Amino acid sequence: MLDFFNIDSLLSEEERAVRDSVRRFVDERVMPIIGKCYVDGRFPKEIIPELAELGVFGANLPEEYGCAGLNNVAYGLIMQELERGDSGVRSFASVQGALAMYPIYAFGSEAQRKRYLPPMAAGMTIGCFGLTEPDYGSNPSGMITMAREQADGTWVLNGGKMWITNGSTAQIAVVWAKTNGDKEDKSIRGFVVPTDSKGFQARDQKGKLSLRASDTSELVFQDVPLPADAILPKSGGLKSPLMCLTQARYGISWGAIGAAMGCFEEALAYSKSRIMFDRPIGGFQIQQARLADMVTEIVKAQLVSLHLGRLKDAGTFTPQQVSLAKRNNVSMATDIAREARRLLGANGILAEYSAMRHMENLESVYTYEGTHDVHSLILGQAVTGLNAFK
Repeated sequence: MLDFFNIDSLLSEEERAVRDSVRRFVDERVMPIIGKCYVDGRFPKEIIPELAELGVFGANLPEEYGCAGLNNVAYGLIMQELERGDSGVRSFASVQGALAMYPIYAFGSEAQRKRYLPPMAAGMTIGCFGLTEPDYGSNPSGMITMAREQADGTWVLNGGKMWITNGSTAQIAVVWAKTNGDKEDKSIRGFVVPTDSKGFQARDQKGKLSLRASDTSELVFQDVPLPADAILPKSGGLKSPLMCLTQARYGISWGAIGAAMGCFEEALAYSKSRIMFDRPIGGFQIQQARLADMVTEIVKAQLVSLHLGRLKDAGTFTPQQVSLAKRNNVSMATDIAREARRLLGANGILAEYSAMRHMENLESVYTYEGTHDVHSLILGQAVTGLNAFK
């Protein structure tokens, strides 16, 4: 891998070792199959045990719960390498760790942590995250999913969620619902919902042209009975699921770099081997300008996410800084994927090359977990002190 700014010198020996082990796995196990998985529209579930063995699920959560206990930079490098393979693979691990395991760790009881986190780290229990609804994407506070407490302390869940990664694969869903019958944000609580519960349905989303090597589902809850201990006791208000999204967005900022790196490396190799007018196309000015722009933007994104990871490990990062990194790096990767596809010419539309697959995937990443425009408004509010959301 090209390291134009010697980023490796800024990493610890452990961080490099973690990255290199995941890199080998992606090269050996993901790259040979992912193009066909994308065309076939299936997530390669056969790699789940190997991902667990690598320790990628909840990698930055404590070892006492069966997790790897890595720092946030090492975790980011894992996300980078997984998305270098495919956004769907990174999404699977990201949802498992940042959106299913993290809320149980952050908002759950000790009993819930011990019950759920070790089998999730081992890949034996898969989780999903239910926040987005069909009519409430960028405005999650408008959700209509409702959990009503019964006289005996149990709960009944009704409603639905949309665009749920891992939804049809998961054994448990972390579902966010209102609990007091009104529209106040403070009533939003998290629940751990077994997907085999009566009244729970997961329906695969059909017709996707992006993230095809990923399971995406609609969740439907019809009078789903939940025990009293299904609620995450430390959750409360919209702040709780947004904290989970901050964790996932951090990983996305690194993942997008991986997609961009994959596209750049492919385009660079192609530019040296593709002969046109009796010379490699990499020797023409227009292609060199493309490659120069790509490597420049990748280096800038690497430095942003690396410094953000250091801030996160120091406990001094902010959600607004995560928004900047997610917004910048995904936009960068989207542009690089498009330019790589163009450099590859007609071959760029084939599944044996990764550029167009990355390009289509990144259009979803550009939108999910906070659209590019929503992150623009978050940054705008941070620098002006003025709220453009109202």
